Amino acid sequence: MNVFSTLWGSVTRGTLNGAVSVALTLTALSVQAADDATIKRGEYLARAADCVACHLDENGGKPYAGGRGFKLPFGMLYSPNITPDNETGIGTWSDDDFVNAMQKGVGKDGKHYYPAFPYTSYTLMSRDDILAIKAYLFSLPPVKQPNKENDISFPFNQRWGMMFWNFLFNPNERFQPDPSQSAEWNRGAYLVEGAGHCGECHTPRNLFQARDSSRNLGGAVIQGWKAYNISGDKATGIGAWPDEALASYLSTGHAEGYGVAAGPMAEAVNHSLRHLTPEDIRAMVVYLKSVPAQTYGLARPEPKMLSPEPPAKGNNPLGQKTFADACVSCHLWDGTGRQSTFAALKGLRTVNDPEATNLVQVLLGGGKLENPHGDHFMPGFARAYSDQELAAVTNFVLDHFGHAKGMITAEEIAKRRNPE
Repeated sequence: MNVFSTLWGSVTRGTLNGAVSVALTLTALSVQAADDATIKRGEYLARAADCVACHLDENGGKPYAGGRGFKLPFGMLYSPNITPDNETGIGTWSDDDFVNAMQKGVGKDGKHYYPAFPYTSYTLMSRDDILAIKAYLFSLPPVKQPNKENDISFPFNQRWGMMFWNFLFNPNERFQPDPSQSAEWNRGAYLVEGAGHCGECHTPRNLFQARDSSRNLGGAVIQGWKAYNISGDKATGIGAWPDEALASYLSTGHAEGYGVAAGPMAEAVNHSLRHLTPEDIRAMVVYLKSVPAQTYGLARPEPKMLSPEPPAKGNNPLGQKTFADACVSCHLWDGTGRQSTFAALKGLRTVNDPEATNLVQVLLGGGKLENPHGDHFMPGFARAYSDQELAAVTNFVLDHFGHAKGMITAEEIAKRRNPE
């Protein structure tokens, strides 16, 4: 072999090796970009599915590490750790393990879950979307936090019984677009009925704790809060809400004259809905306005026209005094709210509910909304005021701002402080 051939062979081998190296590098970068895109999509979907709201201990735990308690008719249930920790989380779960949990309610090693985990809604989600969520969760730092033991009474603590429940109440079917509807409507249906699992709170449950499909999105009571009717009914649902008002409520937790989110709904806004794109919020609005009307619950009241001056003292002086001491500085006497309409009370179903379900919950525990307009906070008054004072101010709010006669007693406040 002459010198020229030797040199040419060296150049050729160097060029080929360089080309292979470049190709491998480009492939690795492409794979990494694809992985990054999947993780980013998974983060968005995890927010749409509101995973962190349940898998976060409300007493100061770490996101996705679980430990939040849910009081059910048959006992206490705690959410599990879903960080990628190998010992206490889901770090050893395969793709099939994760998909089966989301779609079938059956986790690793055949462990059955209770329907407090909304897999009967997540079952509509595609495998690709579910695995994107898994990719996002596995990109997070693992948290070593043992799961709390559930306190479920017999026979409900026998998880194998969920096989029969799933046979009856979990169809294990993926979302199928309706060809007669627009792409926007179908996207909204996927988010509302599937990932967003709105029906898990807003649909009442039957004797077996399955959602009553005949009253889809017609309103329910969950964890001591009323999840109002959000079907297309114009009186008791959201059928008469302007699209802009409903979009504002979903994305900020506030729609002037219509509603302010509190309790579990505020958590849904804080952790989930405020992070969705305007296009997805719009799709949800389109779908919700089309949901068949359910005529359950409170009709939207006509707002009262009130004076900005204190009313003449009536037959509830303690309630009026308590409102003057603790409430009027933010809400004002006419209910329009000082500086921000987030504090407005006019037109809210909360102040027109004779049972005062959500009103008492807010008075006891307060609330917080996080949105692009800033955080909005209301303190709770459970420790500062007696049962008698809270009952009196509840009745004053119902009488003054709403159309319902306030009949809440101090004994009722005491029960709601410490529910059984």
